[in-house]
Amino acid sequence: MTFFPIDKYKEILRISLPLVMSMGATTVMEFTDRIFLGRYSMDALAASMPAGITSFLFTAFFLGTAGYVNVFIAQHIGAKDNKGVGASLWQGIYFSVIGALLMALIGLTAVKLFAFIGHDPEIQKLEVIYFRILCFGTGASILGATLSCFYSGRGLTKNVMLVHMVGTVFNIPLDYAVINGVWGLPELGIKGAALATVMSWILIASIFIVLVFKKKYNDQYGVWSIRRFNPKLFMRLMKFGLPGGVQFFLDILAFSFFILIVGRLGKQELVVTNMVMSINSLSYMPMFGFSMGVSTLVGQAMGAGKPSTAVTAANATAHIALSYVSALILLFVFFPIPLIKLFLPADLAPADLNSIIYMGIILLRFVAAYLFFDSINIIYMGVLKGAGDSRFIMWSMGLAAVCFLFIPVWTGITFFGMGLYFSWTCITIYLFSLCLIIFTRFYQGKWKTMRIIEQNDKT
Repeated sequence: MTFFPIDKYKEILRISLPLVMSMGATTVMEFTDRIFLGRYSMDALAASMPAGITSFLFTAFFLGTAGYVNVFIAQHIGAKDNKGVGASLWQGIYFSVIGALLMALIGLTAVKLFAFIGHDPEIQKLEVIYFRILCFGTGASILGATLSCFYSGRGLTKNVMLVHMVGTVFNIPLDYAVINGVWGLPELGIKGAALATVMSWILIASIFIVLVFKKKYNDQYGVWSIRRFNPKLFMRLMKFGLPGGVQFFLDILAFSFFILIVGRLGKQELVVTNMVMSINSLSYMPMFGFSMGVSTLVGQAMGAGKPSTAVTAANATAHIALSYVSALILLFVFFPIPLIKLFLPADLAPADLNSIIYMGIILLRFVAAYLFFDSINIIYMGVLKGAGDSRFIMWSMGLAAVCFLFIPVWTGITFFGMGLYFSWTCITIYLFSLCLIIFTRFYQGKWKTMRIIEQNDKT
């Protein structure tokens, strides 16, 4: 392994660590949400993960596409084209509006969607409530993510971190209060959890609006004056962003499909899988912070015509990220029980408690087995994305998901009566296979010749 000068790691941390903290704040918000719901009602916990991840499945397409504004802005900064920054930002804003409208329409399908999925009737009712509220409020999440690209694309990631931390600090006590009905607020259960999440999205988007649309930024980057719809630039954002959106959609689809199919095995299997996936988010979401950071650095390097700098940024980021993941692997292997008990109510029957803990320990070992490979996927996907190689990511992820996850899990559970551990074996094989594909693409280096921006994007 080749190590780099300490200054390079400092640069990586300067850009990526605030994004990791931002994703960490989101993870903490979701993590505490699951804990509060688990202690409020096991049915609410069982419903929250399928409904939440199904909502995020659709949202992921819009977030992945709008989030590509980060790469456009990074490459414009690298090319020293400031006015292209404002023009690119506004095309993302227009796409965010489209995403908000479509997500609201998707929310109207909630009853039929969860009836088709086929979980227990009492779980379905809660899933519909949670899913519908999240879909109606997702527009604020997409807009906030788009506006945050104005800072992350320029490498000013502390601002992104601080805004998301404010949203988390706002969300956690509100979440607890409206789920349980304390401090004079109504007891809304799973409905309260969804409403608290949407209100935090609205707060985050509102703060970014105030921060971004300032006169000094308009003078320097044209964040208000260059707000008109630019068909040519919008279509180029779609050319590179839509594959990125599909890729993110496929990533979440793989885990959504997995959770929904596992739900057919039984309520306890679904509850344990939900808990372990929530624990897994301690690595998954921060890795996206590193991925966004390396996309920014690679984008700036490619915009400046320095692919060798992009390679250095990629490998240095991997060193740091995998060090973090190694610590989590040790935690999951040697201290699984305290993590699992965070989600369990105090009055759970001893037989159920022991069964859930036993299954949870085994599933956390699966997580420990695939975590290293999944982290490599996320980091080097960020590299390819920062260079504009989004179509390859989309096709490779789709192929791997179909061959190693969708078909084996569906066939095994539906026709051969395979159980929980077979399903987790399939997802481990899927992530290992995807790791080989993505890292091979990075090593071959075709991405080094790509370019996504053009001059005069502001016009």
